[in-house]
Amino acid sequence: MISNQVIQSMTEKLEGISHIGISVYELDGSRIAGAGRADELKPTGIRSFIDSQADSQVLKESTVFRVMDDGVTVYVLQAAGTDEQAFLVGRMALSNLQDLIVAYKERLDRNSFFQNLILDNMLLVDIYNRAKKLKIPVDVKWVVYVIEPQSGGDVDGAELIRTVFSGTESFVTAVDERDIILIRTLEEDEDKESLKATAEMIADTMNTEAMVKVRISYGSIVREIRQVSQSYKEARMALDVGKIFYEEKPIVPYSTLGIGRLIYQLQPSLCETFLKEVFDNEVPDYLDDEMLMTINKFFENNLNVSETSRQLFVHRNTLVYRIEKLQKATGLDLRNFDDALTFKIALMVMSYMKQIRQEEKG
Repeated sequence: MISNQVIQSMTEKLEGISHIGISVYELDGSRIAGAGRADELKPTGIRSFIDSQADSQVLKESTVFRVMDDGVTVYVLQAAGTDEQAFLVGRMALSNLQDLIVAYKERLDRNSFFQNLILDNMLLVDIYNRAKKLKIPVDVKWVVYVIEPQSGGDVDGAELIRTVFSGTESFVTAVDERDIILIRTLEEDEDKESLKATAEMIADTMNTEAMVKVRISYGSIVREIRQVSQSYKEARMALDVGKIFYEEKPIVPYSTLGIGRLIYQLQPSLCETFLKEVFDNEVPDYLDDEMLMTINKFFENNLNVSETSRQLFVHRNTLVYRIEKLQKATGLDLRNFDDALTFKIALMVMSYMKQIRQEEKG
């Protein structure tokens, strides 16, 4: 059903234009929207009107109207006054409220459709039948974004995203209380670069408008509506994998997961065996923050000793000493590509196992 805030906004706009008080009541007689220009009606009077057969009538110096949804009374609308102008303004308010009910029902129907679609809760024939009924395009390009708020903000993030993409064939939904799911249709000329630009725009909008930092992931482009669930699963995996292996990146496309995706799909027992092979029985104590920063910077610079020492502000010999210390302990020389790759994978597996242990602890 429509939120009370939306109904309140509608009544305030009409009151501002017509100077006639408009109020809306639940069937139990509680007023959910309206200002002080109309005396509040008593629940007994509202109940009497609902039980009658009239669509409208005069009640306590006001004109009241029955608000229907599929033949069922859902609200009672009050316009202050009993003259022709009050009746006319009341009819206008009634028409606006009926249109809002239809619009929100359509949104709820579409929301339900996309929730069931991405969770694979629909048969193939139902997907196309319901999409046609809801006027949702089927033979276009699609992509799914998952947006995870990180902190702060009082603005409704989902509503903000809807506003940003209003006027486009884009749909915003959710399957839990935290993450926002954006399902976008794409133009034929949109590619991976445009997907990234959209993600950056979303992150910037959420940060500036809602004061919320977000992590964003997105799946592959698919060409049929039945494949939207595939793009969603990829986006969900990208969000989970990104938090483990690429924590420094606020935007993680599924197509860039690389080795992280492979490790994420391994059995923990295989990961533990691999770590034992690299580090014997346990991770060595010398892998402190300083050593890990040195190693990661060395990898970032494609195993270039000179460039890494310059960026770390250490002497070349100091860097070589740290690399040789690691080689002595593990038998892996990071200046050798194969050894460096093995050690890089080992670090990623360590991060993965750390995440698993944290989840097991609760």
